[in-house]
Amino acid sequence: MLFHRQQPRSQRGFTLPELMIVMAVIAVVTTAMFTFVSTSVRRYVALQGDSATFGQLATQAQRLAQVLRGATDISAVSADDITAYAYFFPNDTYVSLVHYYKNAAKTQLFADVTPMSANPPIGAPIPSKIKTYTIIDKLHTNGAVQTFTYLDSVGNPLTLPMSDLHTIKGIQISLAVPADAVSPNSSSTITLQVSLRNRKTNL
Repeated sequence: MLFHRQQPRSQRGFTLPELMIVMAVIAVVTTAMFTFVSTSVRRYVALQGDSATFGQLATQAQRLAQVLRGATDISAVSADDITAYAYFFPNDTYVSLVHYYKNAAKTQLFADVTPMSANPPIGAPIPSKIKTYTIIDKLHTNGAVQTFTYLDSVGNPLTLPMSDLHTIKGIQISLAVPADAVSPNSSSTITLQVSLRNRKTNL
């Protein structure tokens, strides 16, 4: 009589249905892990980009504040642009006529810099040497944020338009930037305040 010896359960291979179930579970886990890692990487890259943009904007905002702080006079103002006599570069011999303004979409900030033949009231602008600089290339469009707010001697905002520009004793600069990569339609604001310490009264 022949006896068939049954293999122990631990030595058997997987059946086809068991293999299919295992493969399906592996596929689901792999897909979930890939999605999680891919999303995390994209979020990290976006946040790094926002951080770099914010850092560059903060640097340029400080530079803009430095130029306006040293302005010797102001010739025209509005909510989103200002024209002043100021040293655009620290090594300039004379002030320049500097016009800061936004583009029509309010997504960029420019400066038209016209050199002077000498400091006012003696010198005059030299139109043939005007240069345009892109100060900030990416701004967040926010109609609620006024780029330039003009302040009186005690720091109170002045109402536009103004007939007497000599009442301006300080300027508040506000620049809207994206809040983060997750909420591109929201914004945060960089705000700097400068006093016009070099403002002349006889120009």
